[in-house]
Amino acid sequence: MASRREAPLMRGGGGGQPLSRGSRIAAAVVVGVALGCLCAFFYPDGFFSRAPESAIHWPRRADSVACDTSREVAHLKSQLLSLERKNAEFRKHVNELSMKLQLAGQGKNEVLYKAGPFGTVKALRTNPTVTPDLSINPRLAQILEQVAVKKELIVALANSNVKEMLEMWFTNIKRVGISNYLVVALDDSIENFCKSNDVPVYRRDPDDGVDNIGKTGGNHAVSGLKFRVLREFLQLGYSVLLSDIDIIFFQNPFDYLYRDSDVESMSDGHNNMTAYGFNDVFDEPSMGWARYAHTMRIWVYNSGFFFIRPTIPSIELLDRVAGRLSREPKSWDQAVFNEELFFPSHPGYEGLHASKRTMDIYLFMNSKVLFKTVRKDVHLRKLKPVIVHLNYHPDKSDRMKAVIEFYVNGKQNALEHFPDGSE
Repeated sequence: MASRREAPLMRGGGGGQPLSRGSRIAAAVVVGVALGCLCAFFYPDGFFSRAPESAIHWPRRADSVACDTSREVAHLKSQLLSLERKNAEFRKHVNELSMKLQLAGQGKNEVLYKAGPFGTVKALRTNPTVTPDLSINPRLAQILEQVAVKKELIVALANSNVKEMLEMWFTNIKRVGISNYLVVALDDSIENFCKSNDVPVYRRDPDDGVDNIGKTGGNHAVSGLKFRVLREFLQLGYSVLLSDIDIIFFQNPFDYLYRDSDVESMSDGHNNMTAYGFNDVFDEPSMGWARYAHTMRIWVYNSGFFFIRPTIPSIELLDRVAGRLSREPKSWDQAVFNEELFFPSHPGYEGLHASKRTMDIYLFMNSKVLFKTVRKDVHLRKLKPVIVHLNYHPDKSDRMKAVIEFYVNGKQNALEHFPDGSE
């Protein structure tokens, strides 16, 4: 038989007896302890480097990261606000460029816009407002910033000749609760009178051309000044509701404006036809078959109460009217105002390209409507107007007091003893 081969661990050195299992375990323990001592001596910090101090204190890094994040958020918010402001400026710039493009294309054979489907096409109705120029009158700009609401305010011109009516004017404005109004004082007396009654007032810088008329001029002369005075308000970017002082306020007019036109005015018309327009047939019998000619009629806008937006056509209107009044001293400002606003372009004349709207004649009521129609109608008497303008009658002060009695104090017979007209 072949001899059995022994495994190495089962053989002792020199062919002695093999080691027992206990001896082998003891030898392994001794070797392990010896190796551990050697490692502890030569590698006191261990085989791996110690973690850095910053890694141990990780909450501090978290705090630092949180601070950095809050700063980044604040920075991003600041950038967002800046971008929003720039975006608003770009939108305004786009509107101005669009307007310029439209104006530049007038009279040219260029198609700037494509028309939509039948029945959907609508022309531009509301012109963009001008860019405010605060440098033209910094003092007025400061006053308007304090007085105006949403860049809108009521403006009236007054001198000492109309002191009693002016007091009724601002007393009723205060009663209604209107805060955005301003009196342009044309003399020292009115300026002091307004200040003593806590009425917002503005006195223009000395101007001989304006001051001479403002201090001594009558109703019509002072009325013509407003077209020169209002220009600065529009240049500063404010919409103005121009008001004569023979007007009584019963509601806040800003709640009833449409703001879709350059000029929004009350009418001198006394019914729907005369105020809003009608087809008037002119008869000329000598023409035979063609004896009837159709004409379009509308009664004039009242230049004593109108809302005007700060647009290029609006400023052009003021310039045109003021220019004509200075060249034609005997002309009436209301006639000139309407001619420049309504006359179309024709050979030798270029009409004004301004949009316009007629106010509701029962809300913005002239005194002819009141005394000829409303006071005699059971149903119309119950309506509460926004304003009543005593433009048709010379006994203004007495009628203003009676109108206040009727609408404010409820005195039903307050208007009865007045005639329809001025006879």
